[in-house]
Amino acid sequence: MDLLIKFIKNSLDNLIFLSLFISVLSYWISIAFPAFKTGNKIGFLNVVISNVFITVSLLWRWIENGYFPLSNLYESLLFFTWGITFIILIVETTTSLTLVGAIATPLAMFIIGFATLSLPDGMQKAAPLVPALKSNWLMMHVSIMMFSYSTLIIGSLLSIVFLVLTRNKQVVLKGSSLGGNLSTVQDSSIKNTISEVQYDLVDGILEKKLSLLETLDNLSYRIIGLGFPLLTIGIIAGAVWANEAWGSYWSWDPKETWALITWLVFAAYLHTRITRSWQGKGPAILASLGFIVVWICYLGVNFLGKGLHSYGWIM
Repeated sequence: MDLLIKFIKNSLDNLIFLSLFISVLSYWISIAFPAFKTGNKIGFLNVVISNVFITVSLLWRWIENGYFPLSNLYESLLFFTWGITFIILIVETTTSLTLVGAIATPLAMFIIGFATLSLPDGMQKAAPLVPALKSNWLMMHVSIMMFSYSTLIIGSLLSIVFLVLTRNKQVVLKGSSLGGNLSTVQDSSIKNTISEVQYDLVDGILEKKLSLLETLDNLSYRIIGLGFPLLTIGIIAGAVWANEAWGSYWSWDPKETWALITWLVFAAYLHTRITRSWQGKGPAILASLGFIVVWICYLGVNFLGKGLHSYGWIM
């Protein structure tokens, strides 16, 4: 029986990794060869498949162990990847921007590879919950926090891509933060300012590039705008749970401290966007910093030191 369960688990892990690998290849081939439009469809289909397999794996562990599968590092990485693939599906369904899948699927594939290949078997097996985790708050707090991490990571990745595409260029965005117009790009290599490009063939190519930059900037803002309230709710739920479990709403535990730092970074990003006083590269740099901060909050503090949140993750 144990061998059968292990075989099913390994098969699900392999299928998840394989579907993500096919998705990455399909997206990147479609970028390298734009005429191969089927690549985007294959990539999207495999993201759907990977999301379904992850859902099955999580549900199976939930039914088998009797509690929501977020008690150790392996399960949290699995749920984290589920959140990333879910956001990819939502974004591509609503915007048809396949670049999001091309950017985020390699990260999802890397996370699954790390969870299944690098973590020892002992860390992948479900263990009985410690008393502090035997609470309904486990599902609410941890799931919301993990989903907010997935959302904020994708939004930050889009900002990083925005910075890469605008390297050595001065970009000025004008208009509302929800959908401004990219009015000016200054290329240091050409030393020429291009405004409202929309004419002949050469300018037409540039116009497409400007439209992509505008889309990346606005989509990053919208995704982070979704992840930030989730992060806020997760932190509040965690404070209530902490008071119930430890008798204090806030203990300045390393995980709590970095969660607060993460909240402040993205709060600053959203503030600068909403007030329209800072758009383009400035907010993108701040969001890119958020990418690092989220990883420190999620994994870094568990590697660097122990705290109240260390059990069940990395001992």
